[in-house]
Amino acid sequence: MRIATWNVNSITARLPRLLAWLESTGTDVLCIQETKCTAEQFPADALRELGYESAVNATGRWNGVALVSRAGLSDVVEGLPDGPDYDGAQEPRAISATCGPVRVWSVYVPNGREVEHPHYAYKLRWFEALRKAVAADAAGARPFAVLGDFNVAPTDEDVWDPALFEGATHVTPAERAALAALREEGLSDVMPRPLKYDRPYTFWDYRELRFPKNKGMRIDLVYGNAPFVAAVGDSYVDREERKGKGASDHAPVVVDLDV
Repeated sequence: MRIATWNVNSITARLPRLLAWLESTGTDVLCIQETKCTAEQFPADALRELGYESAVNATGRWNGVALVSRAGLSDVVEGLPDGPDYDGAQEPRAISATCGPVRVWSVYVPNGREVEHPHYAYKLRWFEALRKAVAADAAGARPFAVLGDFNVAPTDEDVWDPALFEGATHVTPAERAALAALREEGLSDVMPRPLKYDRPYTFWDYRELRFPKNKGMRIDLVYGNAPFVAAVGDSYVDREERKGKGASDHAPVVVDLDV
């Protein structure tokens, strides 16, 4: 079974690439972030033609998450149970479902913006709600994983130049502590192969030729419970999909499971 996560940075802009990628890679389940569309605008019909069911939590221009699966899609939960509001509303940043033998979450963790910004405090509250929401499944006997854009680099090795991020979001002790608390519920970081270079970065900003210079970050993560991790046969960052015209600024992270 092949499961992947990909922040597509607008599914409308990336649809031809997405469909071609699904067809060429044989991915069974894809967790999508940053759809930048409403649920009604989501291209479920085009995906259905390839054999994929869709579950979507999206409300407009920003944010938005989805799960697409050709391995079954049931027990869908839209949103983060007891998740915090921001500006009076719960943003569409989480969706979960059972896909065949595996339970998965697709998450798009808040960016945080700046350490002193209210969005940063919201990010930490959101992480705590996520930790509580996944605790039971993380401790269960069924393969389970939380996949997505976590907007945190777990260690300094996951940033191309840590000194440039000093005092900024994505690398603060509080954000990394939130990731550690998530792991303490029984989840492990499934480390992908980079395919090129020595670090499996997943995000490269569009500015300053950062992709060809490999000035990236590893912020798209797969956190699996013990049964999930035991089934992992391979994992890699599909760096090729970050290349060329019309690419997202994130690359897909792919996990192959022996289930």
